[in-house]
Amino acid sequence: IGCGGIANGKHMPALKTVKDVEMVAFCDIVLERAEKAAKQYGTPDAKVFTDYKDLLAMEEIDVVHVLTPNRSHSFITVDALRAGKHVMCEKPDAINAAEAEKMKAAAQKSGKVLMVMRNNRFVDASVFAKKFIEKGKMGDIYCGRAGWQRRRGIPGKGGWFTTKAQSGGGPLIDLGVHVIDLVRYLAGNPKPVSVFGVTYNNLGPNRASGGQDWVSSTKGDFVYDVEDFASAMIKFDNGLTLQVEASFNLNIKADKGEIELFGTKAGAKLDPNVEIFTDLNGMFVNTKPTGNTGLSMNGLFDGEIKHFLACCQGEAECIA
Repeated sequence: IGCGGIANGKHMPALKTVKDVEMVAFCDIVLERAEKAAKQYGTPDAKVFTDYKDLLAMEEIDVVHVLTPNRSHSFITVDALRAGKHVMCEKPDAINAAEAEKMKAAAQKSGKVLMVMRNNRFVDASVFAKKFIEKGKMGDIYCGRAGWQRRRGIPGKGGWFTTKAQSGGGPLIDLGVHVIDLVRYLAGNPKPVSVFGVTYNNLGPNRASGGQDWVSSTKGDFVYDVEDFASAMIKFDNGLTLQVEASFNLNIKADKGEIELFGTKAGAKLDPNVEIFTDLNGMFVNTKPTGNTGLSMNGLFDGEIKHFLACCQGEAECIA
């Protein structure tokens, strides 16, 4: 449900690689997008719809991917669960906590699997760091930094990404959700107890040339009512404090994304490769694993979708 950029760029190519999966129905408010997706990825008799409720009425469907703008994640997911489907929903879960709670309640009542995209948990670097932490080799993690900052990288000026009523927000809900989630996951999912946060919209979308807007640019007047930059300090119930920064527009030298964790025995940095900092035999030691430990595409989407489908078949317990 939703045959736009994230569907064509990530979900459908990943599903195409999974054995015993058939894509039998495609829905988009633009019929041509659904027809194109069906032709490229679907079974010969794949159905196309512009109303997602018609798709949900198909009894033979087991699993639905919700790949629409943020505003509709919640109600489409709830309807899909009520229709007896397992659901993979793109991030963010919803545009606010109340809508996310409705999704959780619907999943519990239906007994079906609801998984929300948490792709960074599945990359090699994160798997390595998680095992390292769970073995106690970092000690108590008491502080962290998490950031995803773009000098200018607006995902679709004038589209739903820059329209708060549809997106729920700007870089915090689009980019910050990834790094905040990964820190919480690696740190054992502590609960937040307090937060100080600020958002700014000081730079606007029309800046110097040389930047990169991540989808189509719109000339003239268009809606841009989300923040440019968000910053926060979060305190968790286990004593961990986390500093967060996310931006579409910021006067920095270059785009960057990284998290840092500081423990009593060691520290770690993922940027996206992982590196460990500790001391050994009275000397400081930096350790960097060999092999593919970065944000490989296999881990980003293929690995996560295979995990989700295994959960739907009762072969694994959903970690997200």
